[in-house]
Amino acid sequence: MAAGKSWTKSLFVGLWTGLNFTRKLFFNLIFIILLIVIISAIMKDDNKITVPTDSALVLKLVGDVVIEKKAVDPFEEFMQQAFEDEEDSPEVLLQDVLLTIDNAKQDKRIKALVLDLHGLGGAGLDKLEQIAVALDSFKESEKPIFAIGDYFTQTQYYLASHADHIYLNPMGFMLFEGYGRYGTYFKSAIEKLKAETHVFKVGTYKSAVEPYIRDDMSDAAKVANKAWLDGMWSQYKTAVAAARGIDEGNFDEKLDVFLEKFEQVGGDFAKYALDFGWVDALKTREEVLQEIIATVGKNDDGTSFNGISYKNYLSIINPPLPTIETNTDKVGIVVAKGTILNGSKKPGEIGGDSTARLLRKARLDDSVKSVVLYVDSPGGSAFASEIIRQEVENLQAVGKPVVAVMSTYAASGGYWISAGADKIVAAPSTITGSIGIFGMFLTFENTLDYLGVHTDGVGTTEFAGMGVTRSLNPKMGEIMQRGIEHGYDQFISLVADKRGFTKEYVDSIAQGRVWIGDKALELGLVDDLGYLQDGIQAAAELASLQEYDTQYIKRSLSQSELFWKQLFQNAAVTFDGAFTLENDNALLDLVKTVTADIEAVSKLNDPKGVYAMCLTCEQ
Repeated sequence: MAAGKSWTKSLFVGLWTGLNFTRKLFFNLIFIILLIVIISAIMKDDNKITVPTDSALVLKLVGDVVIEKKAVDPFEEFMQQAFEDEEDSPEVLLQDVLLTIDNAKQDKRIKALVLDLHGLGGAGLDKLEQIAVALDSFKESEKPIFAIGDYFTQTQYYLASHADHIYLNPMGFMLFEGYGRYGTYFKSAIEKLKAETHVFKVGTYKSAVEPYIRDDMSDAAKVANKAWLDGMWSQYKTAVAAARGIDEGNFDEKLDVFLEKFEQVGGDFAKYALDFGWVDALKTREEVLQEIIATVGKNDDGTSFNGISYKNYLSIINPPLPTIETNTDKVGIVVAKGTILNGSKKPGEIGGDSTARLLRKARLDDSVKSVVLYVDSPGGSAFASEIIRQEVENLQAVGKPVVAVMSTYAASGGYWISAGADKIVAAPSTITGSIGIFGMFLTFENTLDYLGVHTDGVGTTEFAGMGVTRSLNPKMGEIMQRGIEHGYDQFISLVADKRGFTKEYVDSIAQGRVWIGDKALELGLVDDLGYLQDGIQAAAELASLQEYDTQYIKRSLSQSELFWKQLFQNAAVTFDGAFTLENDNALLDLVKTVTADIEAVSKLNDPKGVYAMCLTCEQ
């Protein structure tokens, strides 16, 4: 019997070994073949990308504009681009866009710029402002800019307004919706689940927890949000009106006013855009194509105009090569983008430990003489924020000045990590402040009781056994509230000390209230208005640097990681659009929309459950 078992075991082990070997051999062969094809394609001279003479640069921006992209596996990125499979959340690097426009201005081969903005998603007003400045600078070369569209969203139109020619499809549309903050509230749903919400906060305007304790926005939150939204909307209107040379009164903010104009054009969105000066002409795709052909000529196969894509042009002017170290003094740039979470996170996110390591890397690099902390964050973990701030202090202790540059937002924890900088630069539209903290969790003792599930036992202290299945002891709630109050006192004391204010003054402008950049300057929360380049210049001046380079401080890649990254980045450009896959994400997008607010809270991981975060700030 034992022998039989041994024979059976040997048979199945042998079969599995053979199958496993075949599986590995198959996938290894596929990988080797794919690798050979990629390398061969990259090395062929006929695949080399060049800029055609007298061509148009097509600035097709797909995704959200960001100051740092989220980390993506190089092979996964290659496969997505090669098969034109849409990313879940594509991103466009702001610095790449600015570099491309500036280079095209000087490039004699480029005769026109075409703005194809259909795929442009979200972008903070500060980022749009910088791209618009680059577009205006491009026009100094006397090369025309065409903005073409079947439709324009409000974000897309901000850039389109800086074009020499704005063409809308006769069946197209555009509409200015303004800015708003309308959240989802769960109080009644939580009550129906018989869950208990435990909230600990300081700040009249600290409204991050309101969705879990109310069914509507509080009056205080409405006042605070309306103030900064009005300020940002005013900035948008002023900029667009100036770019188009029209009056700000042309913006329709009342439905009855818009309806009157809409009836004048017979309910035609495209004619509305034309008659009231938002676009220069209504043209079909073919009419637009022929006009651009008249400007730059046809391409080699005669099917379109002579042009080069944004992605291909960027690969030429900014190839993915490793940085060559020099002995020149440097201004280091550390990007802090995203929600602040405890621990280590990949690029495109903020981890207390990982971002602190980047700051430490800059501190230990003798060639880095000063540092720009480039912040684009609504905050997050109070503990992780403090870990990052301590590293800012360590930089200053060794004589390296730190300038905080605020992008779209640097609120709550984002302000916490910025407050100690030697200088703070914010964009006029930056969303900042929100100085306050909170803690929150749910317990489900009543839910479980309704289901007939109960928790009981004994412990050596009154602390033992705390959890989501038991009700919270009121005294424990008092302890938690006192901890939050202490954290708030730490926050306003930090701001008072670093900004030279009294605690009373900071408290008066804090309380979790949000401000935009120009108002923050009036209040003394920031030192100057500007963008990244202004922050770099300030950092160089503080370090008394006359000649210097800039260097983004990033995690060092291993030789293996660097090889694969370069290989697949080059291959992605070579195979761009080689294949097409159909992908319908309508249902997925709906699910993402419904769960976004819950996910924003569920991913928070502060060890004490204390957060300095502005959930309503995110655009």
